[in-house]
Amino acid sequence: MNSPAKTSGAIRSHPWTRGNRLVGYDPEKIRMWIGGQRLHHGATGIALAATALLGVGAHRFEARRALLLTLAGSALVAHDWKDRSVWFRFGPQAD
Repeated sequence: MNSPAKTSGAIRSHPWTRGNRLVGYDPEKIRMWIGGQRLHHGATGIALAATALLGVGAHRFEARRALLLTLAGSALVAHDWKDRSVWFRFGPQAD
C-alpha cells in the first residue's frame, strides 16, 4: 500500500496537491483523480470511443461527430499506452 505523501512537514492522505476529495490534480506530474481514483488518458480514450459507438448506434450522433470522438479517444489511448496495465487498477496510484 502507498504511504501518505509528505509536504512541508504535513502528511497528506492523498497524492494530489490541488483539489478536494471529489476532484484532485497534481500540476507538477499532470495527473488527475476523481473520487480518489486515478484517471488515466487511456481509460478516458476508451470511454470516448465507446460513447461514439453508442451514439452512432442510437442514431444520436452524426458520422462526423462520431469520427472526431473516436479519433480523440484513439489519440488518448495511444498517448497512455505505456501505462495500460494500470488503467483500471483500483486506488490512487501515486507513482
